Amino acid sequence: MKRLIPAVAALLCAASFASAAQPVISRLEPLGVRRGEATKVIVHGARLKDARQVLADLPGLTIEGVKPLDNAKVEMTVTADASLAPGLYPLRLVTETGITNLRLLGVGAMPVVQEVEPNSDFDTPQKIELNTTVEGVITTEDQDLFAVELKAGQTLVAEIEGVRLASDQRNRFLDPYIAILDEGRFEKATRDDIPLLQQDGLCSYTAETDGTYTVLVRDASFGGSNDARYRVHIGSYPRPVAVVPGGGRPGEVLTADLVNLDGSKRSAQIQLPSEPNDRFPAVSEDENGVSPSPNYIRVNDLPVAMEEEPNESLQKAPVVSVPGALCGVIGTPGDVDYFAFEAVKGRKYIVQMYARNILRSPLDSVVNIYGPDSKRVTGNDDTGGMPDSYCEFTAAADGLYRIRINDQLGNGGPEFGYRLEVTEAKPEVTLSLAELDRDQAVVWPVPRGGQMAVMVNAARKHFGGELNIEALNLPEGITATVFPMRSDRSTVPLLLSAAAEAPGDATLANLVAQPTDEKLAHVRGHLIQEHKLVLGQNRRHVWNWETKGVAVSVAEPMPFRLTVEQPQVPVVRSGSMSFKVKVERDEGYEGVISLQTLYNPPGVSVNNSRKLAKDVNEIEVPLTANGSAATGTWPMFLIATADVGNGSARITSTPISLDVQDVFFRFEFPKSAAEQGTENVVAVGVEVTREFEGEAEVELVGMPPGVSSPEPIQKITAETEQVSFPIKIAEDARPGTHKTLNVRARIKSDKGVITQTQGTGELRVDEPLPPKKDEPEEKPKEEKKPEAKPEPPKERPLSRLEQLRKARAEQ
Repeated sequence: MKRLIPAVAALLCAASFASAAQPVISRLEPLGVRRGEATKVIVHGARLKDARQVLADLPGLTIEGVKPLDNAKVEMTVTADASLAPGLYPLRLVTETGITNLRLLGVGAMPVVQEVEPNSDFDTPQKIELNTTVEGVITTEDQDLFAVELKAGQTLVAEIEGVRLASDQRNRFLDPYIAILDEGRFEKATRDDIPLLQQDGLCSYTAETDGTYTVLVRDASFGGSNDARYRVHIGSYPRPVAVVPGGGRPGEVLTADLVNLDGSKRSAQIQLPSEPNDRFPAVSEDENGVSPSPNYIRVNDLPVAMEEEPNESLQKAPVVSVPGALCGVIGTPGDVDYFAFEAVKGRKYIVQMYARNILRSPLDSVVNIYGPDSKRVTGNDDTGGMPDSYCEFTAAADGLYRIRINDQLGNGGPEFGYRLEVTEAKPEVTLSLAELDRDQAVVWPVPRGGQMAVMVNAARKHFGGELNIEALNLPEGITATVFPMRSDRSTVPLLLSAAAEAPGDATLANLVAQPTDEKLAHVRGHLIQEHKLVLGQNRRHVWNWETKGVAVSVAEPMPFRLTVEQPQVPVVRSGSMSFKVKVERDEGYEGVISLQTLYNPPGVSVNNSRKLAKDVNEIEVPLTANGSAATGTWPMFLIATADVGNGSARITSTPISLDVQDVFFRFEFPKSAAEQGTENVVAVGVEVTREFEGEAEVELVGMPPGVSSPEPIQKITAETEQVSFPIKIAEDARPGTHKTLNVRARIKSDKGVITQTQGTGELRVDEPLPPKKDEPEEKPKEEKKPEAKPEPPKERPLSRLEQLRKARAEQ
């Protein structure tokens, strides 16, 4: 391993890449194999003609004779160990230029047959033997029927793998519905989804009479396609839906209750592995067969405390020791379970529910925690996209703390098992990889004589500080260049380089993180990689798979070499620069080469649309830093993507060190104004914030239309406090207030040019005032007319009655 010493830290803003045309697996044929037997498997996909190797993430599979048939098919022979636990096993192909996506191969204990059409009518079902796995496909509005003979009292179980086979990441997967019908065509048992199997189904029926019973398979929405493939396991095998308790300690034999679909139970002894396992597959087996998929449980060093009824009272909660795993069942609708434990003041406790996650229980948990005074301290319903609860709290006082567990909807039943782990908070770290292609887990082919980098993310819990990242189990000939992850960062690049003579090998590499603080030397974090195998509408994640390694391979050399020139000057805040990229092509190679940065330091933007056409071998890539860009030295990588004849491949440049510094100058813009058709001066205050080497100049830019400067560039020194730019305002310059003035400062030396731009200055352009006119002569004052005397008030006209009275009085 190599380690770069400079104080580099990584990022933070992963670039978005166009999807590279890597090799792809679309499906396997057959979809699964029987353990203990050698089976020819055809891998269907694209860009597979140079396939050379298969990577299997889990032990127990032997794969031989990997032989490409054409660019879309590869043949291989798969042998599963006779004792291998039935279930799904991830595979991926390695080609000369890349690594495929992950696909799941089914492994079972029963013989496998293919569906035979016509089998869509109740009168013409496909007859099969009991305890058989059938592989088929549901085309549009199709249904498949399979008939078996049962004796009275015999139990028929049907479990289907549809979504879990992940035959197509797009929205064309099979969402299966299954049913068991009697001879009268009555449905005796049906199932669409079940929490144990997510969107796959499981149903069972115990025959009341001897006869022929039929298993029906169709899409839940009566859809289907040529990609809607399935494996249905039809037999009398045991199929528990819950294991209680949901885990134990390494190396012990766990005595557990296996809960069936009908709620019945049987006791079983389960040998747990000698090492901790967060997802241990517990397989059920009896005289009738073996379950076609496991029940997953947790194996770690926590002692298990089983609930003891009655435990429905807060004040009478049974006291358990912590750290510990509290296991139980919300056994009936409305049931509530309580536990109590002694907490120490000032200590931080973690209460983590495992029900839907890992155990695949139907429980939608709600957890509440109460202090010694019986007052609620904290609580939680869902977390992390799962209906499982998670609580953290610091004990405010010594004493007895109580935990209340119930189902959010008040449901319950014998299969509603849970495992609640109560621990004291301790430092933890988990690693993941930033996607290069949307919704695609990272694969890491490294060209011979070249290098490839990805971004490693770290999630710290309950501690801070710098981390060291280590890459383990790399293919021969590949070395890692690692960078310390600064305490204030959560992402760092990791560069893998392949020697020119490296053999063509591939491995599942492990990534490990460890704090640099010696007090935290015991803390080690590992990679968990999520594979988004099935996407629903709006790219919703329907079915995911997690692995603990990343596929790394030695790939064929790229037909060109990529060189990025190291900038000799820094980029400053509010500044810009460009770096030169050169390509040396193999003779005859004329492919277009696309360039993008692996990531951008905080506050730095890069033009990621640059391409080198067939006749271009050198290009400038501009970048800018905003006013709050993170200062420091940052490793920067450029990724080149190009067609290599059977799809495209990527290569990363060796890193350059981008030095981001604070500004050298600060400028003060007083408001300026001038009239159209005049001249004026824009005076800018200058503050030199630190020493600089070389000559410095400033340029007035951003002048509005119609405004120009005869001397837009002015020299400045360390003593300069003000610089004046003469400006001319054209007669037709647009009037108004223009907030567009900027000053671009340049420091020139033999190492290069440092550019800083600052604004915004304000210039008001006014229209000239209209010319003044002569004052008019004063008008003679008008003589005041005497005020007219008011007229006497007019008499009111008399009414006819008043006139008669007046006339009589005058007589």
